Amino acid sequence: MKQLVQTTIASLLVFGLVSLGPSSPAAAKDCVGVSMANSVEVEGTRLVLNGMGIREATILQVDVYVAGLYLENKSPDASTIINSEQKKRLVMEFVRDVERKKVHEAFKESLKTNGMTGAKVSELLRMVPAAKKGTKLTLTYIPGKGTVVHVGRSEKGVIEGADFAKAWLKIYVGPRPPNPGLKTGLLGGTCG
Repeated sequence: MKQLVQTTIASLLVFGLVSLGPSSPAAAKDCVGVSMANSVEVEGTRLVLNGMGIREATILQVDVYVAGLYLENKSPDASTIINSEQKKRLVMEFVRDVERKKVHEAFKESLKTNGMTGAKVSELLRMVPAAKKGTKLTLTYIPGKGTVVHVGRSEKGVIEGADFAKAWLKIYVGPRPPNPGLKTGLLGGTCG
């Protein structure tokens, strides 16, 4: 009996470790070779991956980065995502090198299109470097704190205000995204 219990416990431990490992399909989603976890923790709150999309540029539809949107509660509704006071995270993983000037121009133009100009935009641009292939840029909105900006694992600063968070979310899921497939993927549709 003791042998049976030990064997059962060992089997459960092995199964548990295998199912939690990085190769488990439940552990991550993939889009054009970029994997993102199904969930992340932000200051004690579990956020789930709402969707992943590809940012394409130029008329040749060149892939620039894969974005993943994390929310406390999954939603296919852009307005709900933009206006809800919940923790939200957008992760961009670049799939090609992009010079700093081009990254800045894209943010400036997109934020202006979505009603944000001035000091907060300048603050973001000071934090954002050139993007090499594999660079991860993360924007995390925390109600009452603001948008925390990370490049890789390094925190670059915090931009206060829900207004700024709404403006950057509108870039991706608002009425005028850089390309339609990006928005579709982030709202839970197909990435690609």
